[in-house]
Amino acid sequence: MGVENPAEVAKFIIRSRIADPLFVYSYFSQLPDSNYSKLKYIISSSVTEACNNSVLLLGPRGCGKTAVLELVLEDLLKEHPDMISVVKLNGLLHSDNNCALKEIARQVCMEHQLQFSKMASFDENSKFLLSILRECGLAHKTIVFVLEEFDLFTEGKQRLLYSLLDAMQSVSSQAVVVGVSCRLDADQLLEKRVRSRFSHRKLLFLSSPGEDFQRLAEHILLLPMDSRLPNDFRASFNEKLLNILAGEEFKGVVDQLCYSDSTVSHLLRFLFCAVCHMDLSSGSLSIQNFKSALPSIQRQPKQEALKDCSVLQLYLLVCMKRLEVKEVELCNFNSIMKEYKSIPDSFQTCDNFARNVCLRAFEHLLQRGLVSFQDNRGQGQSTEFRPVKLLISWHELQQGLQSFPSCPVLLHKLMAREG
Repeated sequence: MGVENPAEVAKFIIRSRIADPLFVYSYFSQLPDSNYSKLKYIISSSVTEACNNSVLLLGPRGCGKTAVLELVLEDLLKEHPDMISVVKLNGLLHSDNNCALKEIARQVCMEHQLQFSKMASFDENSKFLLSILRECGLAHKTIVFVLEEFDLFTEGKQRLLYSLLDAMQSVSSQAVVVGVSCRLDADQLLEKRVRSRFSHRKLLFLSSPGEDFQRLAEHILLLPMDSRLPNDFRASFNEKLLNILAGEEFKGVVDQLCYSDSTVSHLLRFLFCAVCHMDLSSGSLSIQNFKSALPSIQRQPKQEALKDCSVLQLYLLVCMKRLEVKEVELCNFNSIMKEYKSIPDSFQTCDNFARNVCLRAFEHLLQRGLVSFQDNRGQGQSTEFRPVKLLISWHELQQGLQSFPSCPVLLHKLMAREG
């Protein structure tokens, strides 16, 4: 049997960590003022103090709402194994009120080994829900209702939400409703009668800044002390990794990564690609692995469109970006031409094209989807007078200019001045 390569073992350990959401989000449980701590306090107080609660977890997709909730429930089930019952619903599957109540009855019956009737009506399931809440309250057992895609439950008459929250007004019940939604205005979708019974607790899962990304990367990538790896290999691997993560080059990579998407799931995809690029012969991660991973996970359709642009079209794009920075109210072809004509006056350049040539290049930018009209009004007007907007960001334009083989140096100077 051959000897294991330490680099392969390290690669396997890190990739297993990235694929385990409970390990990834356990980092947040160590922070004193994290959403993990707040959510755990809300649910645990309902368990220990026999009270009812409701809370919404709001944030963009991929920011870790469900993962943090699962981590909290797992910890509480270990701490109070016989005092918590979890019922999970998803708005994509159970937005129909009758279907949702049947699913609640099915999960409760399965957990408590009761007979479930598929033919029960909405009113029968409602009475069953009330009786179960009362019995669990008498037994000091808390039912946690997890409503994924919470905003979909607000469609229609909201009978399910009203039934749940109204039942929780009784002193004999003991329950927690946890809504999970990517809509930050989910609480505003509730009817007045439902909103009056809701506790108005909200936890916002906002995108993490670069420093948090760096600490999370350390949590995932640093090899553990109790691994089966040799101590000298582990110490060398961790030392090199810490030097990379503290360097300015890595911070620049993280800034580019966060520019388009700063969710935790995006960071995990990035780290997974970086680990896949790891050179097993060297036995450690390098800054080049992270740089190589960046373009492989970022879709760059705009930069693809920039590759075939002419030098004149690049000039027009840079002029539009300069007008954006100057906050010019009306941007059309005439204002772009005025900005373009000001460049030879300020800089010595021979790139001075005629107006009709510039108009043809501008129309090609519209066809490529790099520029578009602001609205559909004024379709009878000439292209020169219709307001337009730029569909490419400063960062994408700068990267496109850097990858353009015959890009004039003047354009780099103009972008650097506006950045």
